[in-house]
Amino acid sequence: MLRDLPLEIQTLQDYPDLSMPEEDRETFAGNAVKKAETISRLTGQMAMADDSGLEVEALGGRPGVRSARYAGPDGDYSANNWLLLQELQGVPAEQRTARFVCAIAVAVPGDQTYVIEENCTGRIAEKPDGEGGFGYDPLFIYEPRGITFARMSPEEKNSISHRGRALRRAGKFLRQLLEQGSF
Repeated sequence: MLRDLPLEIQTLQDYPDLSMPEEDRETFAGNAVKKAETISRLTGQMAMADDSGLEVEALGGRPGVRSARYAGPDGDYSANNWLLLQELQGVPAEQRTARFVCAIAVAVPGDQTYVIEENCTGRIAEKPDGEGGFGYDPLFIYEPRGITFARMSPEEKNSISHRGRALRRAGKFLRQLLEQGSF
């Protein structure tokens, strides 16, 4: 989604001696900032990182920043989804509202760290539906379409998802920084 920018985009795979710091902040933005600033400091280059997850209203915002580890440190997508469904057992459809949240941080050496946040609202299904995507996608119903993210093509999901929205905004922001000569 950022390939049209005149930048050489690298990943942590290009830096095999580096690893992502622990996600121990209480907000998505806090985790994204920690990761971007750490990698920027260690590489001396601009770094972009994200943190994202699912917030379910009936669960007081859980799983939240613990979305990836909701079922425990050894949990996986299946275990996380199972636990979420167990906790929502008996909760009627109209009370299963949820939102995916994505925070992207861009750390610019010698400047500051910028944060972009987006979300996508929907509700949690009573059982998994669909084979695509990852994580909570088989449970997250995007109500304007009436289907789960897991039933959407990657292109369709990227056009409406929290991460897709945040990445498009990040792309516009990076283009502005380039035009201003900020890096």
